[in-house]
Amino acid sequence: MKSTLYFLANSQKQFINLLRISIFIVMTWIGRLKAFQYEAEGIVPFVANSPVMSFFYNHPVEYKTHKNKEGEVNLTNIQWNKDNGTYTFALVLGFSIILIGFLTFLGIWFAKIGLFGALLTFGMSLVTLSFLITTPEAYVPNLGGADYGFPFLSGAGRLVIKDIIMMTAGLVIASDSARKIEIK
Repeated sequence: MKSTLYFLANSQKQFINLLRISIFIVMTWIGRLKAFQYEAEGIVPFVANSPVMSFFYNHPVEYKTHKNKEGEVNLTNIQWNKDNGTYTFALVLGFSIILIGFLTFLGIWFAKIGLFGALLTFGMSLVTLSFLITTPEAYVPNLGGADYGFPFLSGAGRLVIKDIIMMTAGLVIASDSARKIEIK
């Protein structure tokens, strides 16, 4: 037990670097998925309902009538998403997410770059968490059951709430990077 405590107490630097690697993996994976139809369409409700992001789409208020289920190929809806700017926005967002992950990862060797990546991770997660307030699809709809609305998170809401961990990891990494910069 004592050796385990010693190991844990003296491994913080390695664990923080593991956080950097974890963020890189998650950001690269999620960012890359934005290039695929189902993922690009999956973020439409979040972006369309966001007061700070809906302007990225050409017709954000019409999205509900053009939603595809994951993996569904409805050519009319796909064309609407093309015209809406869904796929273009998703590609830019995906590239940005990958870049944030890469900057955070580089913090293992370059504290200033890592600080920037960590702060972007925090900011991106904060925006993502705002979807819990702006996106109706984040909560279970009233389909006749007793458990709907707040606090009953839908699949989309459960996906979003996990960003609180990413947000906190960004702050831990930002703190570590700032400490490294301060020491130099």
